[in-house]
Amino acid sequence: MGTVHGVYLKYVGLSALSLAGCWGLLKNSDGSKLPVAEAMQLVSRSLLTAGSDGSKGIGGSDTSDTDETLSFWWALSLAVLAYSAFLNALIAVLFKVEKGMGILGKDRKTGQIPGWSYLVFFPFHIPTFLYTQIHSVVFKGKLVVNEDGTKTRQPIPVATEVQPGWWVGGCHSDQLNKDWGGVIDLTVEFPESCINRTAAYLSLPAWDGVPARPEQLEEAAVFAFQASLSGGDVLVHCAHGRGRSTTVMCACLVKVGLYKNWLEAFEQGIKPQRPVCKLNRRMRQALQEWQRLYVDGNHDKKGQ
Repeated sequence: MGTVHGVYLKYVGLSALSLAGCWGLLKNSDGSKLPVAEAMQLVSRSLLTAGSDGSKGIGGSDTSDTDETLSFWWALSLAVLAYSAFLNALIAVLFKVEKGMGILGKDRKTGQIPGWSYLVFFPFHIPTFLYTQIHSVVFKGKLVVNEDGTKTRQPIPVATEVQPGWWVGGCHSDQLNKDWGGVIDLTVEFPESCINRTAAYLSLPAWDGVPARPEQLEEAAVFAFQASLSGGDVLVHCAHGRGRSTTVMCACLVKVGLYKNWLEAFEQGIKPQRPVCKLNRRMRQALQEWQRLYVDGNHDKKGQ
């Protein structure tokens, strides 16, 4: 979700907005604040005893007596906002400490996210989905000068062939309607859309902005090298094709011998073809460590 820098702050913001909504709802009829402990009791009683038409409050009494009753929908809104504040704060922490990538239940073999995940984690899934949809429509790529002298923003492709047979893209790469020799999926937040059009699939779920670990980079690079031997193109994708996927592609291009090191792979092999690609500090650190362990050490660049 979003850029590769400080992505967790978006979930901090969602948590803060949800919390602000809670405080806005915690008001008595005279405008005074309702104590949190009392509000929790009222919400619990209201949700358990409200009439099916949502018109009854605590104990089934008329909600017109706002000093003593709480409408069902008011209580539900407060409960949802409170849950959203908690969940998004938790996910922001997980982003920051780079843990809990499996919490959403994504299947590593099929790349699919189970239905229960959308129910349990809806305060995360809904804004993430909406942001990605809006981002794909609103966000434009580099500025280009047309033949008539006018300037326009070039749309960002869903995926870009950065080197012959090697593609970096986002979660909508299936729009290319292309068959792949291999797909490496870095998303934890989206189901894999190319699973039925690839000969080989590798899922390395990571929070947005969080790089694969050096050993995962090596696993992905070896997988990509082997997948390329089939003659099919290899796709490495995250949500938008900017950070996570770029990190892995750097390792892949070095592993197959196109570049000597990850920095050359990034600056010469990827960035010129897909200018939106970026690497944050943690991604660069992961690549440097991978380079030290698996390239500059005693490991065969194209080894198993």
